[in-house]
Formats: sequence, C-alpha cells, structure tokens
Amino acid sequence: MDLVSTRHLQIVSGRAHPALAESIAGHLGVVPSGANIRKFANGEIHCRYDNSIRGADVFIIQTHCDPVNETIMEQMIMIDAAKRASAKRITAVIPYYGYSRQDRKATGREPITAKLVADMLQVAGVDRVLSVDLHSGQIQGFFDCPFDHVTAAPVLLDYLRDRMGDNAVIVTPDAGRAKVAERYANHLGVDMALVHKTRPKGTANQVQALQVVGDIEGKKCILIDDMIDTAGTICAAADLLKQSGAAEVWALATHGVLSDPACERLSNSTAITKVVITDTLPMSPLRHFEKLEVLSVSRLIADTIGAVFEETSVSEIFGGENLA
Repeated sequence: MDLVSTRHLQIVSGRAHPALAESIAGHLGVVPSGANIRKFANGEIHCRYDNSIRGADVFIIQTHCDPVNETIMEQMIMIDAAKRASAKRITAVIPYYGYSRQDRKATGREPITAKLVADMLQVAGVDRVLSVDLHSGQIQGFFDCPFDHVTAAPVLLDYLRDRMGDNAVIVTPDAGRAKVAERYANHLGVDMALVHKTRPKGTANQVQALQVVGDIEGKKCILIDDMIDTAGTICAAADLLKQSGAAEVWALATHGVLSDPACERLSNSTAITKVVITDTLPMSPLRHFEKLEVLSVSRLIADTIGAVFEETSVSEIFGGENLA
C-alpha cells in the first residue's frame, strides 16, 4: 500500500489575545481551532481541542501578557494537550516572550527566568518556537529546538518613512539596543544618537538618564526600544533629549506592556508628542490615550508561520535582518 501524506495547518489561540490570533489566521486563510479552555473551581486550567489534530502542524498562539504566570501556564497546558493528541509538530507562537528581561544573572542569588520558560516549553512538548523582538537575542540559545525570530522593524520602518519627515535622528535609550537603532538609522538614511542611563542599585523600574551621545540639536528624535513597561526609561530619555535641544520626541516600541503608571506618564509627558507600539500585546480601550498609535504585526507573523509550514526561508521575509 502506498500512502501519500497530507500536511494540515492548524492555528490555535489561547485566551490572552484572541483578536491577534484571528487576524493571523485571516491572513493565512484558515479558521482558528477551538481549544475549549476552562477553569476548575480552584483555578486550575483545562483544555480539550474541538477537532482531531492528529498529524497536524499545530501553531499555538499565546502572548505572555498580564496575568503573565497564568498565560504561560495556559500555553504549556495547550502544548501538552496537543502532544497527547498526536499532533505532528507543535510550534509555540509567542508574540511577547514573558520573563525575557531576566536573561542573565545581574547579581548573586538571582534566577535566569528566560531560560526557565524555555525549559518549560520544551518539557511541555514544543517542537519549534516563534517570537517577536526578543529582549535579547541570546534567549534563542536557551532552546534546543528551532527558533524563528520575527522583527516588527518592517512595520515600524514603513510608518516612519511616511511620517517622520526631514531632520530626524534615531535614538536608542540604552546601549543594549544600539545595534537595532543602527539598523533603523541605516534604512532611513538618518543619524543615530544614544542616551546613557543608569539604574540606582537595589531598585526596580527606576532609571536615571545621564547624557546624550550624538547630535540631536533642533531635530526630531525617534526613540526606539523593544518594550515600554512603566515608561520610566522612555520618559527619562525624552526629558533629557528635550533639555539637550531636541525639537520633538517620538517613542516607538514593539511591545506595549504599559504597566501602571505608564499610560499616565506618557500621556502627561511634555517631552513626548507621539507613542507608537504594535499589537503583540492586547490593549484595553480604557488604556488608550491621545498620543498612542497601535500598528499590527499580524501579517508578519502570518507570513512567518506560512514559511515555517511550507518549509521555506523565514529570513528572506525580513531581508536577513530578523536579528535581536
């Protein structure tokens, strides 16, 4: 008997950001499968897929948003259920990778939680991971399975080309994002500057911007970062840029975590005139403010999923620049 195997794509969404999953599935021309996620009375999560996924190429979409511990555990349970349902290959699609900031030991007696999450995903049964704009590229090395890194740069660059005008400069709010800022500056044909910052020892979510390196006098400064959490870094950098002679400051980031008091800080900031993020994380209408614009990365993620499913090049989608 000769058997010809057929390949079947399944998109499954967790409860964290169903709107993004539906948009991704729409670009791929498929209907998301139901995972029937519910909770027991004590808070434990249960999952049972609507239809058979035996032999399917399953992409489980779950961004690690608040409550981050619950959304991570929910994805682990969905992966385990898919493995036990005999899925052929399981890919965890994680638009925002939780615990990514703890990717090394900065002081003694600390965990490396980015590695812990990687271990949990692999033990759960994932065969491949896809994520957007990691906090640091070294997180990919925590995995012993293929990792596809998606960058939101094409979406953000298109936005800037159409709107930033002349006399702009790309600014990185810390040295760790210098290479990313340099790529933006090269694509846009503008100069780059850097804000030197420090964090007071023994504190969290506090930052001090010390000095600007580069010429920003009279220019529109485009601050580029991977995420905006409490907005302390971005606001401190913007204030310093304005004090140093910048004509205008925009803040761009892939992940709009926007933990309190970020929205209040950004809305009330006299230095920042525009805030641009992507939809890797859900955004409640109650948290929108006048300066905020949200761009979609659903097509980029869909194109990457399509390339993985068809086993074609992912890097070609990004011109070889899908680096962290």
